[in-house]
Amino acid sequence: MSGSGMMPSLGSGSSLAACCFVYYYIPRVVPDCAECGVNADVEKHLELGKKLLAAGQLADALSQFHAAVDGDPDNYVAYYRRATAFLAMGKSKAALPDLSKVIELKMDFTAARLQRGHLLLKQGKLDEAEDDFKKVLKSNPSENEEKEAQSQLIKSDEMQRLRSQALDAFENSDYIGAITSLDKILEVCVWDADLRELRAECFIKEGEPRKAISDLKAASKLKNDNTEAFYKISTLYYQLGDHELSLSEVRECLKLDQDHKRCFAHYKQVKKLNKLIESAEELIRDGRYTDATSKYESVMKTEPSVSEYTIRSKERICHCFSKDEKPVEAIRVCSEVLQMEPDNVNALKDRAEAYLIEEMYDEAIQDYETAQEHNENDQQIREGLEKAQRLLKQSQKRDYYKILGVKRNAKKQEIIKAYRKLAMQWHPDNFQNEEEKKKAEKKFIDIAAAKEVLSDPEMRKKFDDGEDPLDAESQQGGGGNPFHRSWNSWQGFNPFSSGGPFRFKFHFN
Repeated sequence: MSGSGMMPSLGSGSSLAACCFVYYYIPRVVPDCAECGVNADVEKHLELGKKLLAAGQLADALSQFHAAVDGDPDNYVAYYRRATAFLAMGKSKAALPDLSKVIELKMDFTAARLQRGHLLLKQGKLDEAEDDFKKVLKSNPSENEEKEAQSQLIKSDEMQRLRSQALDAFENSDYIGAITSLDKILEVCVWDADLRELRAECFIKEGEPRKAISDLKAASKLKNDNTEAFYKISTLYYQLGDHELSLSEVRECLKLDQDHKRCFAHYKQVKKLNKLIESAEELIRDGRYTDATSKYESVMKTEPSVSEYTIRSKERICHCFSKDEKPVEAIRVCSEVLQMEPDNVNALKDRAEAYLIEEMYDEAIQDYETAQEHNENDQQIREGLEKAQRLLKQSQKRDYYKILGVKRNAKKQEIIKAYRKLAMQWHPDNFQNEEEKKKAEKKFIDIAAAKEVLSDPEMRKKFDDGEDPLDAESQQGGGGNPFHRSWNSWQGFNPFSSGGPFRFKFHFN
């Protein structure tokens, strides 16, 4: 295609970068330099630049063409060659003034006019592009140039029609219809910043902010000092809950205009929120869960109107309660999150951990299984589910925590205290009736076993992981139960000892 710009189109999800590195086909029929009356130095620069351009050394070629233009500012070939280099480097904005200068110096240079028409069409300047194509047809073009100009005129006319349709649809709040027309236009007018901003507005109205962001980012590059685009991108990221990207974009706005009122006001709000969230996350990393919870409560007060921050804050508070072993609070807050987001894997995992502390094993298994459906490769979920299943099985046997009447997160002092109280209560010497004494002996053995397991960190960890260290069935290699002892082996114990050999024998009247 003679004089045609070879360039990938930008759809609604494409980035501007796709259109920036462009190689154009430039007509080979260029007037001989000798006809231009150029001096020897200029001709040397042009020839060297041509060779460098052919070798792909674009920056060096451009330097030679700069020198040629400086040496002879009225040499239209020098401008045309420099435009060629700019286009090869993807710098269409820089190429356009050079092409205009070529046409000014040589009105009948149809190749330059056709090339400028292509660039104007891509920029969405349809009237100017049509004017160039019509003048090409009136200037005794070659067969290929005539065919190309006619084709581009038809395309430009179609773009005019589609733009009118898009504007009418937008005015009538038919945003889907507007987007349909704009999609087709922007396949051709890829560098039209105004049309991209219009489509972004349609995406916003249709509740598709990420597509709007894509178009606005392109517009921010296509239009110089586009503070409005950066402001809108920042606010959209903010509404999505992405405070870090919101802060980054609003800073770009202030770089262009530090006195921009809306950007500055928004910047202060985002910065305050960002600081609170960063501080809360640091506290979580340090294990200071109560302080982190307070910070996230401040986040919700700072931005009560954007639901995303409320959900994310509650999700992290749920995590803090779970890690801080406050199961009742964790279950309550996690459940609030899951009412808003039933598939929130983080909340499901944290609530499952809280259920384990509360010994609600069926509920924990259900949460882990739901989480696994959405993230089957998560090792933490897999291990949590296996642990919950072991604990459920264990709970159907002997539960040392229940025997002592303490929670699973009880401290060692609480365990010793509960043990002493129960040991005094169920000591067989307290009972005279033989049946009652036998029952007390069995109860006392269970109490002593519970104390031995839960007061030993290693044994307690095994039990917490679903393995009974005193149950032969759960020990690898089998063998007898090391804790199947008779009552006689427990005589002479001291219920007030925190461990070690028993020293005293109590007799109760």
